[in-house]
Amino acid sequence: MLAACAALPPASIAPPVAQDAAFTLDGRLSARHGDQGVAGAFTWIHRPGRDAIDLASPLGQTLAEIDGDAHGVRLRLPDGRTDTAPDWGTLTERAFGVVIPVEGLAFWVRGEPRAGARARIERDTGGRVVALRQDGWEIDYAYADDSATRPGRVTLRYADTPPIDVRIIVDHWQ
Repeated sequence: MLAACAALPPASIAPPVAQDAAFTLDGRLSARHGDQGVAGAFTWIHRPGRDAIDLASPLGQTLAEIDGDAHGVRLRLPDGRTDTAPDWGTLTERAFGVVIPVEGLAFWVRGEPRAGARARIERDTGGRVVALRQDGWEIDYAYADDSATRPGRVTLRYADTPPIDVRIIVDHWQ
C-alpha cells in the first residue's frame, strides 16, 4: 500500500506517437554554438511535411527566408543569394553556425516528443510538460501562468563541445 503512494520517476519510455499538427507561431529566438550564433525574431509556419521560417533582426530587417520539405531545404537571403541542403541541420549549421533541429523542434515547441525515438518527460502538477529529454537534447518549458496550455518559453540544450543552446520566446500561437 505504501508503494502506491510513492512518487513515480519521470517516464523514460517510447511515448505515444504525437500527431504532427499544423501551427503558426511568431516569436524570438537565440541560438549559440561556441562563438557562433544567431538572434532575432521569427515567424514559423509548420504544416505536416513542410516548414517555412522567416527570420528577422531584432529591428525587423529580414535576415533569411527558409523553407523545407522531404525534397530538401532552401535558404533565401535579402541580397538574393540562395542555398540548398538535403536537411534542416545541414542548412542551419552552414548558414548560422548552429544546428537547429527543426524536425524535432516542430514537436518539442509544443511540448511533445518526436515520434520514433525514446523520450524522458517530466510534468508539473497540472500535467503540462516542464522537461523533455530526447535525441541528446534537453528541453525545458516555461508557461505564462497556471492556466496556459502552450509553453511561452522553450529552452533547448545539446551537450556538444561546445554545447548548443537555443532559446525560443513564443509571442503568438495560431
